[in-house]
Amino acid sequence: MVAILQQQQSGQTVAQIVREHGLSEATFYSWKSKYAGASVAELTRLKHLEEENRRLKQMFADLRLDNQAIKEILRKK
Repeated sequence: MVAILQQQQSGQTVAQIVREHGLSEATFYSWKSKYAGASVAELTRLKHLEEENRRLKQMFADLRLDNQAIKEILRKK
């Protein structure tokens, strides 16, 4: 993503870049708004944080389901 965004800074037009990489202009501009000025290290760290956040959300959802099941069992007794 960073390399693709840097191509525009080097003078290529957006039309050339999206054609070369098979992207839509909407995707390019979405990436530009999110990741403009970010380095590869920052994007790598961001990806790791997003993955950790996804795993934590999944754990929370699983624990919540377990909690609801236990409460339901206790209510029936």
